[in-house]
Amino acid sequence: MSHESSSPAGDPEPAAQDTHDRAPEAAEAASEALNAGRLGQVMQAEEFSFADAIGGWRGFAESVAPGFVFVVAFLVDGGMRVPVIAAVVTMLVLVAVRLVQRSTIQQALTGAVGVAIGAIWAWRTGEPSDYFVWGLWINIIYGAATVVSMAVRWPLVGIAVGLLRGDWTSWRKDPRQMRVMQRASALLVAMYAVRLAVQLPLYLSDQTAALGVARLAMGVPLFALTLWVVWLMVQSAAPRQEPQDPPQQTQ
Repeated sequence: MSHESSSPAGDPEPAAQDTHDRAPEAAEAASEALNAGRLGQVMQAEEFSFADAIGGWRGFAESVAPGFVFVVAFLVDGGMRVPVIAAVVTMLVLVAVRLVQRSTIQQALTGAVGVAIGAIWAWRTGEPSDYFVWGLWINIIYGAATVVSMAVRWPLVGIAVGLLRGDWTSWRKDPRQMRVMQRASALLVAMYAVRLAVQLPLYLSDQTAALGVARLAMGVPLFALTLWVVWLMVQSAAPRQEPQDPPQQTQ
């Protein structure tokens, strides 16, 4: 004997309905996480702060210290092992100091992951310049992802700004905002492209010291400068609030 389905034809599948119901929750969670992060605070501020954009002067020092130590050690030693070990030890010390002081280690851990990947890569190949390969791949991946987002008319800058505002789709209905978000995303693509245009030839020609210096100069400082221009563009496209009429006094 056959059993008829208890749900009428045309009703959405339970799994699909569950996914639909959870989409707003996921967007809200992403919005809260982005607002709580350093990037969200910078983009939401009424005035741009370069200090906040680079994570404060301590954050800036922590982000450049391993690479700086690597370059110095390479110039002194000329090999692979000493610079890699020096960079790893520097990163471990920075994380340990954060732990001892019981301060946030999120930014330090993010840097530690990059240092660890670069160290493993260079150690496996025996080439000191391979310490910087992961950074090159990051620029390729981020640049490609941003280009794809622009091609499908969901530019990454627009998504991020929408989440920060608590409404991640309304900006797509405004042609002016869409144009600005596309241009701001294109600016990020230009940043990734400039990095690769300078650093990739240095890597291919095995100019390790010059590559390290380029990485330092085109890392946090260039990102902060790019973020400032993106912030200016986003501010120019922010929806204008209509002035409210003052309440009328009753006789």
